[in-house]
Amino acid sequence: MTSSVFSAERLLFTPATPEVDAIPTIFAFPNEYTVGITSLGYQVVWATLAMRADVLVSRLFTDIHESLPRKPELLGFSVSWELDYVNILNLLESLDIPIRTTKRDTDHPIVFGGGPVLTANPEPFADFFDVILLGDGENLLGNFIDAYKAVRYADRKTQLKALAQVPGIYVPSLYIVEYNDGDGAIKSINPITPEIPAVVQKQTYRGNVLSASTVVTQKAAWENIYMVEVVRSCPEMCRFCLASYLTLPFRTASIEESLIPAITRGLAVTNRLGLLGASVTQHPEFENLLNYLSQPKYDDVRLSIASVRTNTVTVQLAKTLAKRDTKSLTIAVESGSERLRQIINKKLHNDEINQAAVNAKAGGLTGLKLYGMVGIPGEEAEDLDATVTMMREIKKAAPGLRLTLGCSTFVPKSHTPFQWFGVNRLAEKRLQFLQKQLKPQGIDFRPESYNWSIIQALISRGDRRLSHLLELTRNFGDSLGSYKRAFKELKGKLPDLDFYVHANWSTEQVLPWHHLHGPLPQSTLQKHLADATSQFKPSEQLLTANG
Repeated sequence: MTSSVFSAERLLFTPATPEVDAIPTIFAFPNEYTVGITSLGYQVVWATLAMRADVLVSRLFTDIHESLPRKPELLGFSVSWELDYVNILNLLESLDIPIRTTKRDTDHPIVFGGGPVLTANPEPFADFFDVILLGDGENLLGNFIDAYKAVRYADRKTQLKALAQVPGIYVPSLYIVEYNDGDGAIKSINPITPEIPAVVQKQTYRGNVLSASTVVTQKAAWENIYMVEVVRSCPEMCRFCLASYLTLPFRTASIEESLIPAITRGLAVTNRLGLLGASVTQHPEFENLLNYLSQPKYDDVRLSIASVRTNTVTVQLAKTLAKRDTKSLTIAVESGSERLRQIINKKLHNDEINQAAVNAKAGGLTGLKLYGMVGIPGEEAEDLDATVTMMREIKKAAPGLRLTLGCSTFVPKSHTPFQWFGVNRLAEKRLQFLQKQLKPQGIDFRPESYNWSIIQALISRGDRRLSHLLELTRNFGDSLGSYKRAFKELKGKLPDLDFYVHANWSTEQVLPWHHLHGPLPQSTLQKHLADATSQFKPSEQLLTANG
């Protein structure tokens, strides 16, 4: 079974022949193969390691693995999904590696991790990882391997101290977190010795050649897809959005140097192409790219595009996609309320949304999927009415177009201006209200689980004390009830669920990621926060220095 899965892969790179003393490494994705191999980040890091002669890398998934080294020196995890921490702990145990760093010694590999979840806020998982790579892997990964080679035969303590000197490499065990007795908030986060950097800066790759698939396989969740990263980050800077704020600045792949060569390479082995990025259609030369893909030689290509910006939905875009086997488009509108969109800095008007629907239909698409959100800071009941009105207007503007509204609950994310806000307790009722209003209109309403949003908020704002909670919930199952049960068992050892999830935090507070710096300083995030709250209605509770 295993060998047939790996033999079905078509590689788009040439692995190196490992040297005699190559570093035995396991690179894991804490989920099943079909999920992991569809992650562009995982593919690229694995290929980068496999192309180094000084590394002997084996892949590990929850269901299958390549032949693993008996004594690995490095064990890496690419983490894209918060709840995969359960699989990380299970995989560590299956390899006879203690799940906590404090229990590991020289006989154990250095356990490192990277990916969007750990770059955003690694603290709930800090006690499970020896090393965390913060930010873009392009330069960071090579710097990590080179730094490890320099101390490869030293003792573990020396290794970790040396690795902590590399920009973007975070060694959690070298930092001490102190907490206030009263409210349980963080008092301070400091390195254990002066030679350890007080602050770790997320690493940003600034080149114009972005990622593309290194492997194509029919066993991937998106069968035989070849993925190309068109843009990185997003210029819109919606105030809740991690994908924009954490990954700034907005970077675009060069059409000539990056995109066309990558697409040519991929379409030689498959006819399924995915264009990735938070705001793909905002690439300044997107039209040229569409023209390139409209050539007759690519007539059989199936094209899919990640979420697009509303005012870039032209009839030409819709036509090209319809011809390339795409049935619908996805646009993020967040809310039908113009006032709320101003609060979150969503530069978008209702007439543009209607026009996008008209253009999508005129170009031959059959469906339009919109993304909305409830519980946005500053939201009032009338903002929900505005969303219902907006959906009715779209239906009227483009009759016959299948409309879907996917809707999530606002979850605070680190390194964004809305990191200080808690989850709105009324959000679940608001999802139910929209469901009741939209279903009779023939609009497909798809709410994201409110309970899942609560768990997400807990992990996205969590600190190190949560590691004990995560260990407990793993045995209880992944429902919200399990987390509540674990909080009860740990009463007195950490603040309650409300503190992490629902409380508005003070801007004076030491945040769990205080020592881990993203692209923008806290002062800039606070300025963006003030711009948002200045548009709140007087009746709304403002965020003040005392929370």
